Amino acid sequence: MLPIDEIRLNFNPASIALLNVVLAFLMFGIALDTRVQDFRRVLKMPLAFGVGIAAQFVLLPAITFVLSLLLKVGPSIALGMILVACCPPGNVSNILTHQARGNVALSVSMTAVSNALSIVLMPVNFAFWGGLHPSGSALLRSIALDPLSMTLHIIAIIGIPFVLGIFIAHRWPRVTARVKRPVGIVSFLALIGFIVGAIAGNWRFFLDYTGVVLLAVALHDALALATGYGSARLFRVPDYDRRAITFEVGIRNAGLGLVLVFSFFGGLGGMAVVAGVWGFWDIIAGLALASLWARRPAQPGQSAGGGA
Repeated sequence: MLPIDEIRLNFNPASIALLNVVLAFLMFGIALDTRVQDFRRVLKMPLAFGVGIAAQFVLLPAITFVLSLLLKVGPSIALGMILVACCPPGNVSNILTHQARGNVALSVSMTAVSNALSIVLMPVNFAFWGGLHPSGSALLRSIALDPLSMTLHIIAIIGIPFVLGIFIAHRWPRVTARVKRPVGIVSFLALIGFIVGAIAGNWRFFLDYTGVVLLAVALHDALALATGYGSARLFRVPDYDRRAITFEVGIRNAGLGLVLVFSFFGGLGGMAVVAGVWGFWDIIAGLALASLWARRPAQPGQSAGGGA
């Protein structure tokens, strides 16, 4: 069995192009459920919002970097972990926050702002932490990653669909109200279908190497959720908001990570397996935590947002 850093998963160019379209459609669906007021709302909840954004874009990548060193994982696995940590959240975080009886308004607002910020911060974060990693940096240099190309790619599949969706939602609210749910469902199912397809088409590799990354993914995911929860608790953010922050930090858009792995890293083994396994494990762990919280109401206390 070849070392995981030496394998390349197969995904033909036409499939990669279609996957980019599906992800852009997913971001368009998220934007249809976003309003300009969502960006304004964060001004009314500065503490919760500030804690959540800092935990996502500063703490989580740093903790991921340290975890990859402690676990002594291979270079491609380390880069996969860092890439996933740098991805923004998706609308799954909103669904889980609702299931957990948390502040959905805060969750939606944070998802909107986080996706907007990630257009710039994601490639910058990945280039910084990946370049700092002792073994991952050498692999990055061999790939000759161009952060500008990645930024332009992210603008194309996140930025443009996101702005277009918000514009349509603002300009034609009645039409948006009718189509946003089916668009969201279809795009999410299509993305899951592509992740399943990527795994099925490379089943032998996933079968051989999942055991190598499963522990790293499980610990990483638990730490991501704990980072959100712990940061909010440290700053005494109320339980109602804390649940939203936990999922905003803990739930990553692994589908975006998978797109970038195939588009810029040639389906590099460890990165692809990490993103693929994370996509499923993240949802399982998130649902388990949301179900646990759903059984008890949020503890009394004034929301940091002054209410939903």
